[in-house]
Amino acid sequence: MSVARSARCLLSRRLAVAIKPPAAPSQCHATFHSSAQLAARRKPRFKSIRAEEMGLVTPQKIEEYSEQTFPHYSPEEIEVLKTRYTPEQMAAIEAGEAAIDPKDLTIQGRLRTDPYKLPYLDDFSKIYPIIDKRLRTAPHPNQKVRFMTEEEHVADLTQRLEALIPKDVNFEGMSDEEIESVLEQRIDFPMEEAKYLLEPETLLGRDGPTNSAVAPGLGKNIPGVTGMYNAPTDSADSGTDTNGKHQSLKRKAGLRMRDILTIQSKILVVRFVSNQTRLGKIRRAWVMAVAGNKNGRLGIGEAKAVEMSAAAQKARLLAIQNLQPIRRYEDRTIYGTVQGKAGGTIVQIDARPPGFGLRASHRLFEIFRLVGMEDIAAKMPRSRNPMNSVKACVKALLSQKDPNEIAVGRGKKLVDLRKVYYGGNVY
Repeated sequence: MSVARSARCLLSRRLAVAIKPPAAPSQCHATFHSSAQLAARRKPRFKSIRAEEMGLVTPQKIEEYSEQTFPHYSPEEIEVLKTRYTPEQMAAIEAGEAAIDPKDLTIQGRLRTDPYKLPYLDDFSKIYPIIDKRLRTAPHPNQKVRFMTEEEHVADLTQRLEALIPKDVNFEGMSDEEIESVLEQRIDFPMEEAKYLLEPETLLGRDGPTNSAVAPGLGKNIPGVTGMYNAPTDSADSGTDTNGKHQSLKRKAGLRMRDILTIQSKILVVRFVSNQTRLGKIRRAWVMAVAGNKNGRLGIGEAKAVEMSAAAQKARLLAIQNLQPIRRYEDRTIYGTVQGKAGGTIVQIDARPPGFGLRASHRLFEIFRLVGMEDIAAKMPRSRNPMNSVKACVKALLSQKDPNEIAVGRGKKLVDLRKVYYGGNVY
C-alpha cells in the first residue's frame, strides 16, 4: 500500500465525520430526588387577590371603600350608645375612634368574610369565651390568713362548746347529773362531733371551713353510719383477730385462729417491679414468703401491691393457705438425696446423720427451719437466683419418694436396721 493511498483514506474518514450531522441529545436524565417529578407548577394553597380586583388602586376608591366598610357613628347611634355605656366608656370609645384612621384599616387591616368569622368588631359589652379571658367574680384571697396556734385552737374549741350551751336553761343549783341529762336531751353530741371533724377551721381570717385534701375520719356513734364499717370478726377467736384479716384465710383453709397463730412465716425475697404505661412507670412491690409449723408443713406465697406492708401481708396469708406436707425421716432430715430445678437454678439436698445441723444458704436455712429439719446439707452448683432458689428447694422437698410406697410397689417388706439392731436408740 502506497503512502498516497493511505493519506487519501485518512482524509476521507475525517471528512465523513465532519459532514455527518450530530446526534440529538438524549432526553433521559437521571433524577437526583426520591420523590416523583411534578407534572406542572405547584399551586398555592390560598388564592391571590390583586388590588385591581378589589378596586383599591386610586386614593378615591380607597376613600370610598373606607367610608363604606368603616363608617363613622351617626348621631342616632351615639345616642343609643350613651344609653348603654357610662360617660367614661363613651369618652374611651370616642378617643379610640379618633386614634384609628379608617384608611389604615383598609390598607393594612385584614377582615374575614367567611361564615366562620368572629362577631367581635365594636361590641365590647359582651364577653366571648373564645377570645376574652373569663372574669374573676370571686374576691381575691385574704393575704393575712394564717394557721391557728395551739392556744387559738383551744380558744376556738371553747367558743364552739359555749355556743352549744342552751341559753334558756338556768343551771344554777343543779347537780352534775342533772346538768348532764339536760345537755344530752338538748344537744346531739355525735352530730356536733362529726361537724367538728368534717368541717374544721384551722385558719384565721377566713370564714367557713378550711379545705383539705385529706379525707377526715368518721366519727363515733354517728346516726346511719354506726356499725356499717366494722371489720368482720368471729366471737370464737377470743379477740385474737380484731382487724379481721384472717377471716378469709379461715374460710379457705379451714383452720382455726389458734392454729393459724402457731404457724410461723418468713419473708425471703423482696423486689420492686414496674409496669410501663402511657402515663409512666407504675411501681409496685413484689414479695415472696414461706410459712411452716416446724412439724412437716411448708407453704410458699407470692404477692404484689403498691405498699410494701400490704404485699408482705398478702404473701404471708397465701403461704399459710398453701401449706403442704413434707416427708421427714425421723423428724429431722429427708429420705436420701433429692434435687429440684427452677429456671437455671439447681438445688441438691442430702440427708445427714444426727448432730450434723443445717448447712445451707440463708434462704434455704429458713425453709428447713420452718419445716422442722435439723440435719441437712444443701448446695447450688449453678445459678443462685433468690426467687428460683426458693422455688427449687420447695420443689426438691416435695419430690421425695416414700420408701414404704416403693416397698409396697415391689411386694417387699421394709425394715429399718438401725431400729432393729439398736433397739430404737438411734439418737
